[in-house]
Amino acid sequence: MSATVAAQKFSFPFSCAVRLSQQDEMPQKGCVQAAALHDLQENPILGKPSPVAVIGALVHDENNAQKSAKASLGDVAPAQVLVCAGASQSAVLSRQCVFEKLAVESEDQRPAAKRQLSSESAARTITVVKKSAVRKEAEEQKQLKPKAVLGQRTSLCAAAAGKRRRRRDLFTNAEVFHRVDSHVIRTGAELKEKCVYDIKTIVQRISQGARNELERLRAIWVWLCHNIEYDVSGYLGRSEKLSSPEEVIAAGRGVCCGYSNLCTEMCREVGIECQEVPGHSKGIGYRQGQSLKNVKSDHLWNAVLLGGQWFLLDACWGAGRVDVKHESFVKRFDDFYFLTDPEEFIDSHFPDEEKWQLLDTPITLEEFERKVFKTSAFFSMGLRLIQPHHAHIVTDDGEANVSLGFSRPATFTYEMTQHQDLLHCGASEQKESSNSSHGLLTVSHRSMKLQLLPPASGVYDVKVFARPESATTPLIWVCSFTVECPTPKAMEEIPENPFLSWGLQPVSASLGVTGSSQGSDVAEVEEGVFELALKTSRPLMVLCELVHPELEAAVAKRCLATQIEPSALTCHVLCPLRGFYRLTVFVRDYEKTEVKFQNAANFLLHCKGKVVGPDELFPPSLGSACGPGTRTSEAGLSKFSHTTALVSTQQGKCNITFHNQRDLELHTVLSREESKTAAVPLSRQLFCTYTDTKVTVSVSLPDAGVYRLGLYARLVPGGDFNPMCDFVLRNSCDQPGPPFPCVYSAWRKGCVLFEPRVGLLEPLTWVRFRVRVPGAQRVSVVGETRTDLKLNKSRVWEGEANTGNGLQQLKLAAASGESSEMAVLMIFDIKQLEREV
Repeated sequence: MSATVAAQKFSFPFSCAVRLSQQDEMPQKGCVQAAALHDLQENPILGKPSPVAVIGALVHDENNAQKSAKASLGDVAPAQVLVCAGASQSAVLSRQCVFEKLAVESEDQRPAAKRQLSSESAARTITVVKKSAVRKEAEEQKQLKPKAVLGQRTSLCAAAAGKRRRRRDLFTNAEVFHRVDSHVIRTGAELKEKCVYDIKTIVQRISQGARNELERLRAIWVWLCHNIEYDVSGYLGRSEKLSSPEEVIAAGRGVCCGYSNLCTEMCREVGIECQEVPGHSKGIGYRQGQSLKNVKSDHLWNAVLLGGQWFLLDACWGAGRVDVKHESFVKRFDDFYFLTDPEEFIDSHFPDEEKWQLLDTPITLEEFERKVFKTSAFFSMGLRLIQPHHAHIVTDDGEANVSLGFSRPATFTYEMTQHQDLLHCGASEQKESSNSSHGLLTVSHRSMKLQLLPPASGVYDVKVFARPESATTPLIWVCSFTVECPTPKAMEEIPENPFLSWGLQPVSASLGVTGSSQGSDVAEVEEGVFELALKTSRPLMVLCELVHPELEAAVAKRCLATQIEPSALTCHVLCPLRGFYRLTVFVRDYEKTEVKFQNAANFLLHCKGKVVGPDELFPPSLGSACGPGTRTSEAGLSKFSHTTALVSTQQGKCNITFHNQRDLELHTVLSREESKTAAVPLSRQLFCTYTDTKVTVSVSLPDAGVYRLGLYARLVPGGDFNPMCDFVLRNSCDQPGPPFPCVYSAWRKGCVLFEPRVGLLEPLTWVRFRVRVPGAQRVSVVGETRTDLKLNKSRVWEGEANTGNGLQQLKLAAASGESSEMAVLMIFDIKQLEREV
């Protein structure tokens, strides 16, 4: 540039800026930039006044600058003055901070006549304005106190507005740069293929089409991230480090200074004020817990001046990460490090000069060392650290706690390993949790809690991983801690939890599970028995899994009984061993048989008192649907006398009643553990009565123990019997219950046996029979002799019959209609007489 000062116009949201020529870019200990908008507007050479054009003037007067530094800004005119004391680089003055609400049109939206203004006339105009500005502003400087200095935490704009602009104030999300990014990536590849290494040419090509200062900066940053790889070999000292811009471009690799130097040079080409910022970072080579005091800083990044305010960026971290284990660079574009907010940047970057923290309240180096390390994913996922406030945790009674808040549903897991010095060790992605037995991770509606239980004394590294709830990609490392455990907590082993967290899973609501009787905390099991109740928003199928470090899978199945209802799921759990159990719940929609079961919840149970004995476990053949529920309702079975799956009796007898509205053909089965043998078949311990729509299943149990009562129905005529539900019968009576008569197919709906109700009769005894058999013309008891029963006014057949000496059974038979043939309804056994010896 031939002119002393060059004017550059930018579109919204950045106002015009001024840049020094090479001749004027000499170190100045005192320099004052003054913007005189009204002078420009009134200048006849430029024609009509323009609200967007801003002309800057440079006053080379060290004395005036020093005096102005002590002046007050109280009477600053709309044409603000920015004092840059001690600046050694080119300075840019933005008028955006002065006209905060002024919408500056982009270059391609301005009238054609103004866009075509020649560079020669522009230079002449600048010269004229500069002279008038110098004369006027030189007098004003004595009364002005500067508010912003180059690199100062708060810009003049922020000071005037009272609030610092954040990244979201510049752009809503990275999608707004899609056009720019695509052009840069495509153009960068073309230039690389053509071996173009000239900075000016590259910048011109990649910034072509950029409509404002922000888009030009974006183009530079994206090009750096996609075309320069981190020089791992140079960092490790196995090759010479490349730092000069030309070498870095040609080789396509460089260390942090290579990125920062190149960023500065490229910004200079488009008139953006850019500074290199040296300092400490928690990147490759950083050792957790190390003291950085008196340690030379090891990283370089950049600060850029946009709209009168400084912003931070790090192209080195935006390009990818270093795999320390494999000594390689993993390319991964990370948009987080483009104009990162200072409050988030300070977690990983600590500048040598306090002013470059850009914080209203700067922190100390010691505070930086203690800060919890957070990756970019922590912020991009909207996470919030609740506790701890420092990276190093000391356990209290063998426990340490970590808690994160989140605004959007997320899935979490963690990893706890023996302490390693280097922070960036191990994988940054993870599918499942490892060593989950050393902690309890629970996720509620808006927070994640992690209770860490180190297995032994020592220091451990803890990495927390997360991903959005709806994502299927691996979980990403979000933050890290070190845990020091002086004395571990004495406790039983906790079973592995491959499903990431305890309690209801974040996706449970979408799967149809809306509530739980048990929270995410450990459930203390009393008397070895636990019941879990889940509320559902729609009919679901459920499968449960119970895991204990010492429990065999076959035995674990006999510890579970599940009841499936249209709006609820219930799981009954038995604990045969002391210690911790994992109860895992899987669900799917009831009707969608082709859909896979998905994990909805995981609960940690702790049994430390009484346990359930082997003889008290559920029957081995128990089905998945216990008790009345969705399946029985669909079949038309209703009004059950027992609405739960578990039925207890102290007398060894019980009746279960329900209504059969569809008149289905039913079948019942009684079973128990196979090792238990009985003198009388268990089928004789059941007796069914079906009148009108009511069904009564009478049970007489032979001895104490646990039994399964299975109910089946033929849904289609001629089809198979389908399982409806199972009942678990628990009998505490030691006295054997007598069997019922053996029933035959002629015993049908409407038949009722009043007397005798037992199927094993005493010999040589007169027994009264009372029975109702609809449609029967004759009912008889047949043994050694035949006894015909008489029909009374209540339509009940009654009479007495002798049991004889027990050599023959008694048969209850009936004849219907005109047929003389009699069909056997049931058979009664007679005890054998004891023979004399």
